[in-house]
Amino acid sequence: MSHAVERDEITGTATTGHEWDGIRELNTPLPKWWLWTFYATIAFALLWVILYPALPITGATGLLGHTARGEAEQDRLAQSAAAEPMLARLRGADPDAIIADPDLRAYAIAGGRVAFANTCAGCHGAGGQGAPGFPTLADDEWLWGGKLAEVEQTIRHGIRAPDDEATRSSLMPRFVADGMLTGAQANDVVEHVLSLTGRTTDAAAATRGAAVFAENCASCHGERGMGNREMGAPNLADQVWLFGGDKASLLRTVSLGRGGVMPAWEKRLDPATIRMLTVYIHSLGGTEAR
Repeated sequence: MSHAVERDEITGTATTGHEWDGIRELNTPLPKWWLWTFYATIAFALLWVILYPALPITGATGLLGHTARGEAEQDRLAQSAAAEPMLARLRGADPDAIIADPDLRAYAIAGGRVAFANTCAGCHGAGGQGAPGFPTLADDEWLWGGKLAEVEQTIRHGIRAPDDEATRSSLMPRFVADGMLTGAQANDVVEHVLSLTGRTTDAAAATRGAAVFAENCASCHGERGMGNREMGAPNLADQVWLFGGDKASLLRTVSLGRGGVMPAWEKRLDPATIRMLTVYIHSLGGTEAR
């Protein structure tokens, strides 16, 4: 057997002795620097697996015990420590005092905007514009009052919150479903409510409905339908509607009642966060007195 090195006639490079369809394979190994670099990356990968968490199991697996979650927690704690002096001031000041202090007010509005996006925007909208069944917070039409203390009360204890004894509660009765009114009477009272904003479609029905309204609705909504914040009864003489102001929606409200739930946040949020939310939500409105 011959051990002579066969070389390519054109390049002069040694071949491996392999040939396919007249094409010889040249023996051109990788440069040593490339190979050593490749070996170094393998060694680095093994070292990384030993020192840092790199295996697909729960928890830290490296000797250093480092995790990205732990690093993030350290950053969070550092940020909390930096914010604590201002948060302590917010906890110790009532909303009126916060409004009166320019620095506290600016901090509360900035923090309240973030807290609102995380906690409230899912129901009330990113800008507090509300949605069907969720009140608008960007105006001065408040169901339970828009003063700072009243807003804070609502945030802390909610409305009809089942887990808070201090929550405020009122319900729109199911007048037709519970047999308190007939369908015809419900139609008449809805026509009367529509007439409060000049939208009635049946003047005779609206006249009959005035008597039904006085007997069944005025105790909550007032004789002129202007509402009652102490009971959470909405104003029926404006153009702001929580569940819709068209006749079909009003008929459903009178027939089947309404009653949404506002969660109680006192046990879920830091008192400073509640204060920030109070000031921020109040700032969304117009001219409601503090």
